[in-house]
Amino acid sequence: MNDAPKPESVSATSSDDAQGALVAELLISDLLRYGVLASLSLVTLGTLVTFFRHPDYLVSSEALERLTAPHPVPHGLTDVVAGALAARGQSFVMAGLLVMMAVPVARVGLSLLIFRQQRDRLYVVITAVVLALLGVSFLLGAAEG
Repeated sequence: MNDAPKPESVSATSSDDAQGALVAELLISDLLRYGVLASLSLVTLGTLVTFFRHPDYLVSSEALERLTAPHPVPHGLTDVVAGALAARGQSFVMAGLLVMMAVPVARVGLSLLIFRQQRDRLYVVITAVVLALLGVSFLLGAAEG
């Protein structure tokens, strides 16, 4: 008896693997694309809101210096959300920057789920360690600030 796989079954399996890899790449591509677009949209919206609420920034160099001078900006997520609800331009810009920072972390998280679904234990472990290190770095950064 011949227990060797037939060529058709081997090609079907490799075709399924290729299809799964393509879907994974498309998911990651969409995450990156839409994350960057969301970030860009928030930063643009924040800039427009700022200049709409303070048109003197366009004509007065002193007013523009006040805008660009170092001063407190919303740093915490609650400050950003409260500022966005109050239609403050800086809060929208900060939200866009936070989204830009979150996109690569979300990409690592999505990769972890994809590797888990593919049952690739080595890459699950490696990606989980990378995600944990990202989490620790954010926590340590929050403790410093």
